[in-house]
Amino acid sequence: MQLQQTLRKSYLFEGKGLHTGRFARMTVSPAPADTGIVFKRTDIGEDALVEALAENVSSTVRSTTISKGDASVSTIEHILSALTGMGVDNALIEIDNVEVPILDGSAKPYIDAIWKDGFQEQDAPRKYIELKETVEVVNEKGSIVRLEPADDFSYDIKIDFNSKVLGVQHAQWDASVVYAEEIGVCRTFVFFHEIEFLFNNGLVKGGDVDNAIVIVEHPVTKEQVDNMSRLFNVPSLEVREDGYLSNLKLRFTNECARHKLLDLIGDLRLCGGFLKAKITAEKAGHGINTTAAKHVRATLSSRA
Repeated sequence: MQLQQTLRKSYLFEGKGLHTGRFARMTVSPAPADTGIVFKRTDIGEDALVEALAENVSSTVRSTTISKGDASVSTIEHILSALTGMGVDNALIEIDNVEVPILDGSAKPYIDAIWKDGFQEQDAPRKYIELKETVEVVNEKGSIVRLEPADDFSYDIKIDFNSKVLGVQHAQWDASVVYAEEIGVCRTFVFFHEIEFLFNNGLVKGGDVDNAIVIVEHPVTKEQVDNMSRLFNVPSLEVREDGYLSNLKLRFTNECARHKLLDLIGDLRLCGGFLKAKITAEKAGHGINTTAAKHVRATLSSRA
């Protein structure tokens, strides 16, 4: 019997939010059995709690936001993914602003801090989410997220941005893959041509060259690259032969697909726990991921 787990101690993370640029201090702490994952906005008050559940999703524009009452927390997918990948059932996440710090754009900072200390087993069995029937969500963009009944978990994701640089990429996670080494370390990414638009529309205010892979799909001028350097306030950047900006070196050739898998794992944690399901996704994003989680939650409610 698999017992529930929580953290052995509290961990502090701080930094800017990717989209708001606001500085936040976030503490991830142990929580009692059967708590699940709960966020607390310490800048609002003692009762400003938001459970990490799909019914609390309030926005999926470029990231996942959950809200309850006056409390909202955005860009929650990386910390949820990290806790899921490390096998944590219960945690209290206290944060003093609206957005989770982006850190290095992956779940690696959480893994580096928490993994070495191990976890505290709790005197309660893990409550797996087991499906009785297939849940499938399809949208008008051709995106698909499918969850099928299974005896264990497996994730298989395919990304296709019609990109000459990325190509078609795949990534998988199951019990044979070490999340901490092969999934959690993979960083977020953005296309060069999107960045100016995102800045102008109030997004990625906290983005910099240390927390995102930049893909240069179309030819750009030296002036455009120099402008990007000024935007990020860094010395001169250049476009590498493989089509990526010179700010970061890839950790895997399919790092972008692995990061989309990281996001999917975090978003599907909003089902309320650990899934026993065969999960396949194509062209997935926060909107369709969280819609799938809502469908799973609805099937669970109908059984109650």
